[in-house]
Amino acid sequence: MTSNTTTVNASAAGTVTLGGDLTVNRMGFGAMRLTGPGIWGEPTDPEECKRVLRRAMELSVTFIDTADSYGPEVSERLIAEALYPYPQGLVIATKGGQMRPGPGQWTPNGRPEHLRQALEGSLRRLKLDQIDLYQLHRPDPRVPVEESVGTLAELQREGKIRHIGVSNFDIRQLQRAQQVARIVSIQNRFNLTDRSSEDVLDYGERQGIAFIPWAPLGAGPLTEPGGPIDRIAQKHQATQGQIALAWLLQRSPVMLVIPGTSKVSHLEDNVAAAGLTLSPDELATPDQAVRKVQDAHHA
Repeated sequence: MTSNTTTVNASAAGTVTLGGDLTVNRMGFGAMRLTGPGIWGEPTDPEECKRVLRRAMELSVTFIDTADSYGPEVSERLIAEALYPYPQGLVIATKGGQMRPGPGQWTPNGRPEHLRQALEGSLRRLKLDQIDLYQLHRPDPRVPVEESVGTLAELQREGKIRHIGVSNFDIRQLQRAQQVARIVSIQNRFNLTDRSSEDVLDYGERQGIAFIPWAPLGAGPLTEPGGPIDRIAQKHQATQGQIALAWLLQRSPVMLVIPGTSKVSHLEDNVAAAGLTLSPDELATPDQAVRKVQDAHHA
């Protein structure tokens, strides 16, 4: 843990602007964990979850990411219960396009009628007239990307969505989406060891599209005791998770990180990562370690 856990706030991460008019601190909060096991049902301690959200506001978090499928509906409802009426400058991003048949189960549904229904539900639960950033949760293989994103564009013209984002898209799908709407954010899995969306990140950076990495704390074998991340963490008197977040923030100026938790203490640790600065050698160390792991895997 860093010694400055309670004094560093999210503004230390700098800012990113979504769509030219929404500027948020790059240390955000992911609200997926404010649910039960398997991202299903009510959380074990809903009052602690609400304290997490209120503490995030105190720590200058200005971007919260959620989805109708978290719970389902639980995460959005808790955000409204804890924070409504919302602080000025807070951007709540939510997502639609995933059905939840049961705990740990996710089924894409990008049909226009479902997306309209999902958006209306999110507006109602979040007590909003307009969603600042509404993201298609994932492409539905049964529905053309243009049809799903086109529906969001219609809802945008109706004033119910301010900006449109996409999630779990590759470059080709992103380019297809851009043909029918302005895309201001892309949310894909990305962390120290999973760089499969590196090309999407680089494309987004060139286009001025914010990149929101999910599973930002994943680091796999790099986190072993005495391993490369552990050594960097000890040097900074930080946790390995904080190093993983600091690395992401320094990887790209369009990176908007959203670590999630249901505990106030863990939230404070995550936000404190905004105050860490890694040296060029420290930034390169995970890359070298990943290559070694990959080489060993293919040997």
